[in-house]
Amino acid sequence: MSENSPKFDQRPWGTFTVLDEGDNYKVKRIEVLPGKRLSYQQHSRRAEHWYVANGTAKVTLNGTEIIVKSGDAVDIARGDAHRVENPDEAELLVFIEVQTGDYFGEDDIVRLDDDFGRN
Repeated sequence: MSENSPKFDQRPWGTFTVLDEGDNYKVKRIEVLPGKRLSYQQHSRRAEHWYVANGTAKVTLNGTEIIVKSGDAVDIARGDAHRVENPDEAELLVFIEVQTGDYFGEDDIVRLDDDFGRN
């Protein structure tokens, strides 16, 4: 675990916990609160694989919405515009995110749209 990477972080949409990381990967457990969504964003230096463990994810991938149910997964390539949303009004969305690439810093996030006013 690198010193500048918190294991647990609370965000306006929910929480994430870093489960493992190495030079070319990072694994997170992400919880999205009912009715919340992350920013619509892109990364130039990493790809992501999302496995939904609980709930239903509404994923926007390059402008197309898809529903990913518990037990299913979706892949996000480098440069893809993507967002995950919890459309349920009661159930928590939990998914495992596996990032692969050569850099995982927050400054590799280009936010295209954000409900919480972040850049």
